[in-house]
Amino acid sequence: MMRHYLEFERPIADLEAKIEELSNLSESGGTDMGPELDALRSRAHVMRKEAYSKLEPWQKTQVARHPERPHFVDYIDGLIEDFVELRGDRKFGDDQAIIGGLGRFRGQSVVVMGHEKGHDTTTRLKHNFGMARPEGYRKAVRLMDMAEQFGLPVLTFVDTAGAYPGIGAEERGQAEAIARSTERGLTLKVPMITTVTGEGGSGGAIAIAAANRVLILEHSIYSVISPEGAASILWKDGARAKDAADRMKITAPDLLKFGIVDRIIEEPAGGAHSDPELMIRTVGNVLEEELKAMSFLNADELVAQRAERFYAIGKIGLS
Repeated sequence: MMRHYLEFERPIADLEAKIEELSNLSESGGTDMGPELDALRSRAHVMRKEAYSKLEPWQKTQVARHPERPHFVDYIDGLIEDFVELRGDRKFGDDQAIIGGLGRFRGQSVVVMGHEKGHDTTTRLKHNFGMARPEGYRKAVRLMDMAEQFGLPVLTFVDTAGAYPGIGAEERGQAEAIARSTERGLTLKVPMITTVTGEGGSGGAIAIAAANRVLILEHSIYSVISPEGAASILWKDGARAKDAADRMKITAPDLLKFGIVDRIIEEPAGGAHSDPELMIRTVGNVLEEELKAMSFLNADELVAQRAERFYAIGKIGLS
C-alpha cells in the first residue's frame, strides 16, 4: 500500500523512493547493494527523527490527522481482550462514530469507548468521520452508568474533529447530549482515564474526556475549535488555519503546561503511524500504570480528584 506523506516529509519521501528503486534494482539485477541501502535507510531514519523533533503546531495538526495513525479499533484489537460491543442509546438508535463496550484490559474488566473515524471511504461514512450525533453521547452515558453499577474502570479514546453539526443532530438535542455526557464523566464513581490519540475537537471530545486522568499522544492536539474554524472566526479566512494553530496552544506541551492534560505519551520516531504496534503497546503500558495508581482511591476520592482537576484549568500556567 502506498504510504501517505505529509508536506514537510517530502525530502524523506524522495529518499525512500530512491531506496525502493535501488532495492528493486538490486533484487532484479543480482547486484549486492546492501551496504548502500543500509546507509540510505539509516539516513532516512535520522531525517525523520530530526523532522519530528521540531514540528510546528500546524505540522502537528497534520500529524494528528494522519490517515495511517492508529484508530480506536486498532487500540481495541491490540489492548482489549474479549471485547463485546454494546450498541444503541435506548432512545433513538446506534451511532457508530462512538464505539463502546466491555472487555478485559491486561486481565482487568473495563468499559472502553472511543471515537472511530474509519480508514477508507466505506468505514468513514459508516463512522461519520468520528463526528458523533446525540445518540452517540447518550450511548456513552449508558456505558458509564453500567460501569459505575458494576464497579468497572472506564477507558476512553478521543479522536474527533468535533460533534456532528447537522440539522438532525441539533433537532435531537446535540448540546444537551454533550452536556449530559460531560456531567456523567465528572460524577462517575469509578476510575476514568482518557487518551487523546489524534485530534480532540471541542465539546465532541470533552463529552467523553471528563476523566480523572487525561493523557495525550506526543503529536496529538486538543482544542476548543479547529484551527480552520478559529481562522474563519478571527480573520474570516479558513486558509489562515496555520496562523490560528500557532496561536491556539493546542499541542501537547502547551496543554500540559496549562493543566488541560496530565501526561504526554511519547510517540515512535516519525509519529504513531510509523510504528502502530509500538504505539499501541506504549499506550497500554501507560494505561496500566495509571490504573494501578488510582486503585487506592475510593468513590468519593475519585469524584473529588476529578472536580479539583477541572477546577484548576485556567489557573495553572498563567503566572
